[in-house]
Amino acid sequence: MTAPLRQLPDASRLRAVPASARIQAALREAILGMRLMPGAALSEKEIAGSYGVSRTPVREALLRLAEERLLDIVPQVGTFVSRIRVDGLSDAMVIRTALERVTVRAAAERVDAAGRAEIKANLARQRATDRAGDLDAFHAADEDFHQIVARLARHPHLWRVVKQEKVQVDRCRLLTLPQPDRRRRVMAQHGAIAEAIAAANPDAADAAMTAHLADVLPSIEDLRAAHPDYFEDPGEAAAPRPRRAAARP
Repeated sequence: MTAPLRQLPDASRLRAVPASARIQAALREAILGMRLMPGAALSEKEIAGSYGVSRTPVREALLRLAEERLLDIVPQVGTFVSRIRVDGLSDAMVIRTALERVTVRAAAERVDAAGRAEIKANLARQRATDRAGDLDAFHAADEDFHQIVARLARHPHLWRVVKQEKVQVDRCRLLTLPQPDRRRRVMAQHGAIAEAIAAANPDAADAAMTAHLADVLPSIEDLRAAHPDYFEDPGEAAAPRPRRAAARP
């Protein structure tokens, strides 16, 4: 069954960019946000109709997402949201940890009053979205926190690399985000990082970021036990499993 069109995000806010890029960004957001779940089938025709475009830009967008390993395009069968690749998770976290340790140390060395205020405002937004139970907004605030650190470090492009590398990790994390204790731990860890940056203490900031990232990836075995259809083992063929498309609550 193909994913219901209501699950596909509105791409109207991206009108300034080509149609294929708009659709790619919108579908990517839905996949990473677990609104399009692993194994969900996508219809090129229905996506084109939903966004009011021809099938050509849709096909281009789907091919790019397949290059990112977010979609499996199976000839004569269909296009499916990829299951989470277990074999890439640890490598992604090694890359992320190495780069974010660089940015957090630099942020602590270069922070100014405006930077401290920006981080403080972000922490307040995290608390507000947590209280509201708005998981999407909380995740966005979480992402913004790390982007702010990279910007304060004057290495904004490193965050772009991190985002690209951690796509499969994010899909795992979002499966656990509904757990309140998970969000509380994230906020406490972010608070420790922010405190170290505000104190201009690179060593403490490095230690706090390292501890936070060590807790980012949840237990894969627990997640696989709870959601066996969402994961793909190393060496396993990327064949679709028939299943009903479902959206995260």
